[in-house]
Amino acid sequence: QVQLVESGGGLVQAGGSLRLSCAASGLTFRSYTMGWFRQAPGKEREIVADITWNGGSTYSADSVKGRFTISRDNPANTVYLQMNSLKPEDTGVYYCAAGGRFGGAMPTSYPYWGQGTQVTVSS
Repeated sequence: QVQLVESGGGLVQAGGSLRLSCAASGLTFRSYTMGWFRQAPGKEREIVADITWNGGSTYSADSVKGRFTISRDNPANTVYLQMNSLKPEDTGVYYCAAGGRFGGAMPTSYPYWGQGTQVTVSS
């Protein structure tokens, strides 16, 4: 059974940083594209960043480019999202997902999802 477990969310002031982690099990992690998505209240889920199976290529949404960095550690079955210079508009539930199409794909292309972790940025 595939499990994706996110951690690292919390409350932070604008301009601060957080590092999200997603620990994967039940799948051959090194074979999968991994993505981070977020969903703000009343809005659709949107991609934040994704990364190819070997970490050789990454994609970031325009709204986070230059502030967020996705990375992965295949031996540890973990993908990370380093978030710097956080803004109130970054507030939402952040989800880790596995198995989608690389390069900013829609959420529907990802078959496996974590439960999400809340990120709240205060102004």
